[in-house]
Amino acid sequence: MLPLAALLVAGCGGGGDDDSTEASPATTAETTTALTKEELLEQGDGICAEVNAAVGTVGASSTETDSPAVQAAELYNGMVASLNNLGPPAESVGYAEFSSAAEELANAEDEVQSAAENGDAGALETAEANAASTLASFQSAAAEYGFEECSEGPSAPSVTAAPEAGEAESEEAAPEEAAPEEAAPEGEVAPEAAPETGGAGGTAEGGGTGGGGESGGSGGGESGGIGPG
Repeated sequence: MLPLAALLVAGCGGGGDDDSTEASPATTAETTTALTKEELLEQGDGICAEVNAAVGTVGASSTETDSPAVQAAELYNGMVASLNNLGPPAESVGYAEFSSAAEELANAEDEVQSAAENGDAGALETAEANAASTLASFQSAAAEYGFEECSEGPSAPSVTAAPEAGEAESEEAAPEEAAPEEAAPEGEVAPEAAPETGGAGGTAEGGGTGGGGESGGSGGGESGGIGPG
């Protein structure tokens, strides 16, 4: 059966007019260049690294409605779909085994999602165990093919702990404790005690005056005795 548009064109053609030619849509064949193995490994590891980091945070937020198993299943399914979109590389040796392991992982995660949606606890437990085993097989196949991130498991992002209040206060107080060390040595304080030294000097003058008096009297006495003789 001809399409409706074709029937309308045929009806308006005016019989066997050879001048009227039916327009044919231009078809352009899109040619895609296959990735090299190195390019596939680089891009694939980038995809797996993002998914591993995301799976590592599953269950961390209390606002998430889906169970951690369902969240992980969705992430792994998206990972497999993204890897498949890269296509087989130009060097296809060993890629079929990796691709097959990826498909098995996607199927196992589908079973997890289905069991969770049905609320079947027993089926969910079995599906999760199967998914864990399939994930291990996928990681092994990825390592054999040459992937690094795709052969690793999920990892939670590292969090740097902030210093406690007591430690922060002690660190801030450290420069203040160093202040006495920067003060001048004790020997250099003498100029500030000059007034006291002056007082001592006054005492010395008094002593010197007294001494002068004694020496004067003594000297006078002694010289007086000697003079007349």
